[in-house]
Amino acid sequence: MDKTFNLSRREDGIALLTMDVPGETMNTLKAQFAPEITAILQEIKNDTSIKGLVLISGKADSFVAGADISMLDACQSAEDARLLSRQGHHVFAELEGLNIPVVAAIHGACLGGGLELALACHSRVCSDSAKTMLGVPEVQLGLLPGGGGTQRLPRLVGIAKALDLMLTGKQIRPKQALKMGLVDDVVPQSILLDSAIELAKAGKKARKPVKQSLVTRLLEGTPVGRNIMFDQAGKQVLKKTQGNYPAPMKIIDCVRQGMAKGMEKGLEVEASHFGELVATAESAALRSIFFATTEMKKETGAGDATARPLNKAVILGGGLMGGGIASVTTTKAKIPARVKDINEKGLSNALGYAYKLLDKGVKRRYMSAAERDKLMALMTTTTEYKGVKDADIVVEAVFEDLKLKHQMVQDIERECSEHTIFASNTSSLPITQIAEVASRPENVIGLHYFSPVEKMPLVEVIAHEKTSPETIATTVAFARKQGKTPIVVKDGAGFYVNRILALYMNEAAQLLLEGQSVDHLDKALVKFGFPVGPMTLLDEVGIDVGAKISPILEKELGERFKAPAAFDKLLADDRKGRKNGKGFYVYGKASKKGKQVDESVYAVLGLKPATAREPKEIAQRCVVQMLNEAVRCLEAGIIASPRDGDIGAIFGIGFPPFLGGPFRYMDTLGAGQLVSILEGYQDKYGDRFAPAPLLKTMAAENKRFY
Repeated sequence: MDKTFNLSRREDGIALLTMDVPGETMNTLKAQFAPEITAILQEIKNDTSIKGLVLISGKADSFVAGADISMLDACQSAEDARLLSRQGHHVFAELEGLNIPVVAAIHGACLGGGLELALACHSRVCSDSAKTMLGVPEVQLGLLPGGGGTQRLPRLVGIAKALDLMLTGKQIRPKQALKMGLVDDVVPQSILLDSAIELAKAGKKARKPVKQSLVTRLLEGTPVGRNIMFDQAGKQVLKKTQGNYPAPMKIIDCVRQGMAKGMEKGLEVEASHFGELVATAESAALRSIFFATTEMKKETGAGDATARPLNKAVILGGGLMGGGIASVTTTKAKIPARVKDINEKGLSNALGYAYKLLDKGVKRRYMSAAERDKLMALMTTTTEYKGVKDADIVVEAVFEDLKLKHQMVQDIERECSEHTIFASNTSSLPITQIAEVASRPENVIGLHYFSPVEKMPLVEVIAHEKTSPETIATTVAFARKQGKTPIVVKDGAGFYVNRILALYMNEAAQLLLEGQSVDHLDKALVKFGFPVGPMTLLDEVGIDVGAKISPILEKELGERFKAPAAFDKLLADDRKGRKNGKGFYVYGKASKKGKQVDESVYAVLGLKPATAREPKEIAQRCVVQMLNEAVRCLEAGIIASPRDGDIGAIFGIGFPPFLGGPFRYMDTLGAGQLVSILEGYQDKYGDRFAPAPLLKTMAAENKRFY
């Protein structure tokens, strides 16, 4: 077996321990490395000529990206996972216990178990490269740092900062790491190794304490203060997670016990909580999302087809969507983008949008003004079809009007090359209809972004019957370069995400008309696990946009998509939601007091909010509509697999990640159980609840999606 760790000795008494996992692009920690590390540490202990040790990665762009997640799936029980954590503790304690100085030289990703490895060293120096990121993202997998992180991190950077890192899972840049005392020095990559060697030669030194404010000193330095901090953290966590995620509270408990009873006790608690979390359904669901997205990154979306090179993009339309798409194309994908709009106002909108986003980076000091300007220079504008001839892909983000989109297809075919891809960011019009006028329909595809573009991770890539595999592969590659997670879906009204969302929103509207109050409805679905409730979402997306999509879906897919007629009253009252400051909630000056329902909306709808129903029942009625429609989409081949359906719902509409997506959730419920819930509602409220045929078959045969 090839070795992962190599020890080389230098003349000056400093030894280098290089980690390089054979055959992998990134270093990850695996349980089977333990005997190898233990043997090397023993060798170092026995060799008196070694005066210091530098730990460095043999990979070009990563230190250690974390522990290998797949080894957790091999755990049969909580006890197996607890022992895995204890084994890590043992190895890291041996490293920390060496009586020579040990320095970690960090370049690239230093995350999770990788950061815990660095924390077990006596000092840390990292490169100032944009590729260097440090963090403990375990909470995003429903876990906690199980390699001593809950104990070493608070002792190094203070309790408040450590909790912030562990409870959010956020990744920080080198400058921030230095400021909080996580690393001892930040240097250019070219002198990283030399600096680490110098640090090792300087011997073990007492750390300079990180400057803390008086309040922080009082809170962190006394048992009473610490208890206040832990209680506050607990309250904030419950408010954020609605109690749906067990990991954050266990993280707080590890730090609390470790700080009160000492490191040894803290490590015991950490291993035991880690074991319990690995065995939870929530962590299993979150890990399944991690594996699904990792797997999807390797796929082209079109089998063996290869993507064509992408050197230039053109965006048609400088509105909110166009500006967002142009911005992620230049800043994330680093592909030059030319924005075309009929008037200068649209163009200055798009430029302003991109500038504002980049300038945030300058203000927060992780980007220089020169870097910002260099990225801005990748975006150019035009009111005529100039400088578009050599575009590899054109993304159309104009108004939802079929005639206008036809005009765009014809303009592009006239102005661009025969290979140029025409991608439409439509949210509801079938791509087949848009491609009807194309002389090269194989180049026409849908590329549906969600708003706001820079924040929403999903895009739907929509192929119609004639789209070529090469066009699909190139469009998927383009979306990935923009930092998006693309799912390939078949053409059809509403595609996948808006189609399953429409029925969920309609059901929420029905409940509103039955007398449930706006905020009671929203709270019920946030409690279930959605990031925002349906009424808030309708205000955000725009009530007018929702009203436009419904008739299209109803016409193409049938009666069950009919929106409640009362919604016309909202539009007659000019209620569009946040964009014009009139919707279900109060906006503008009055909203400063926190989120308030605009009570006048009830009179417009001719309603008086009546008794509040059980939140669980409200959530169930809305959610089963979404689940049922997701099954219909799978049956119709709109989505290729349950996996794509789960990723689409989680990244596109914030379906609760701890449930693993609609299909995993249905497996948890059982098809039989879901069918009986739907049939119960069908008897009570009508055929919009009729179970999908595939679901009935699965219930009868006791089958699962996974």
